[in-house]
Amino acid sequence: MNELNTRTQKIRIWDAPVRVFHWLLVLSFAGAYLTAESEVWRLVHVTLGYTLGGLLTFRLVWGVVGTRYARFAHFVRGPSAVLRYLKSLRSGQPEYYLGHNPAGAVAIVLLMAMGLGIVATGYATYNDLGPGWLAQLHDLLGNAMLLVVIGHLVGVVVASLQHKENLVRSMVTGFKTGPADQGIQRSWTAVAVAIVVAVLIFWYLQYAHIAG
Repeated sequence: MNELNTRTQKIRIWDAPVRVFHWLLVLSFAGAYLTAESEVWRLVHVTLGYTLGGLLTFRLVWGVVGTRYARFAHFVRGPSAVLRYLKSLRSGQPEYYLGHNPAGAVAIVLLMAMGLGIVATGYATYNDLGPGWLAQLHDLLGNAMLLVVIGHLVGVVVASLQHKENLVRSMVTGFKTGPADQGIQRSWTAVAVAIVVAVLIFWYLQYAHIAG
């Protein structure tokens, strides 16, 4: 069922922690992927990989205790809902969701699962804790995650055009258009600031370790 049939005014959908997580995850994965094959940038690759792991751990927690649209219980749906949404896109009358649509939810779950797998295999490989095939699995998961990211981007473009709204902008500002009673009340900016500070401190400590 659609959450919204008539959009009326600007309301807050995405809290600050979700938005900060999203863009830091983009930065961490992109940076780690681009430095994966370079020995010169190896420690940057590892640092960004650990950052990715920390961000995903936070998101798992926030997906349980966070605001309405951040919770897994709100946007993770079964196969029938996903198929119904995809069919609605083809029909030209797409179902509208204030939060993540069912197809987007699948991409998010896949990205998180692959991300955690990448971090685990990367950690084991970097510290020589497992068999050699873990390195190949690490690379395979990285490439698979890139494909899901590309698919996610295509989905964002398609949904933005069909719904006539800028989904990228909403993930920057946190706002969409809808009934006033459907918005979240708090942005939780302090939590978002804490995430950024924690990441910056971690990066500084890694740099200090390298420099020392």
